[in-house]
Amino acid sequence: MNTKILVVDDEEILCEALGFNLEMEGYDVVAVNSAEEALTLDLPSFDLIILDVMMGEISGFQFARILKSNPATSSIPLIFCTARDSEDDLVAGLDMGADDYITKPYSLRTLLARVRTALRKRRLPQSESTAHTSETFTFEGLTVIGASKECIVDGVDVRLPRKEFEILRLLMSKIGHVFSREQIISHVWPDEVVVLDRVVDVNITRIRKKIGRYGSHIVTRSGYGYGFMA
Repeated sequence: MNTKILVVDDEEILCEALGFNLEMEGYDVVAVNSAEEALTLDLPSFDLIILDVMMGEISGFQFARILKSNPATSSIPLIFCTARDSEDDLVAGLDMGADDYITKPYSLRTLLARVRTALRKRRLPQSESTAHTSETFTFEGLTVIGASKECIVDGVDVRLPRKEFEILRLLMSKIGHVFSREQIISHVWPDEVVVLDRVVDVNITRIRKKIGRYGSHIVTRSGYGYGFMA
């Protein structure tokens, strides 16, 4: 059975062109022009979803939240393909679980490469794709629990978006070690995804605020990166 891709974009010409090019690569493609229309489809049957952000009554971000909140669709890779190119939009898209965030205008070659990367990631055996993510790390009253994705701060469950949790878990996995921004990106975001260093900085700032008195233990080593220090 061929890989099945859903394209959701309210620009009809762009949607049709993207669908045509994906079909030329051998994918089965369904293209629709709104999230409302997409919600009428058998969404769990798709292997990948490419969507715009600015659409109709239900935006791409809202549609993504719907997908991620449903166990039947939460694991489907998502690629945002949008004209919204601000840093806040990029961080928001990745934080809500998107596998990639591509801004328009984009090259077709780049998009196809990102599609292949997202699909490869989904095909990884479960043991490989979740390796080293189930450990629990503790420092005084701060605990990150890999299996349940919980962050406990002095007995209080603090909700962290996926990327913030993964960054904190990585830093706490080697207390005293400094990770470069490139190392953080390679661990937290899929290979070949273009993530700006600034996105790491923004997430670190948010983590520091959310973990209270332990935020000061996340230190910046100028020219090197970040580490969690005892």
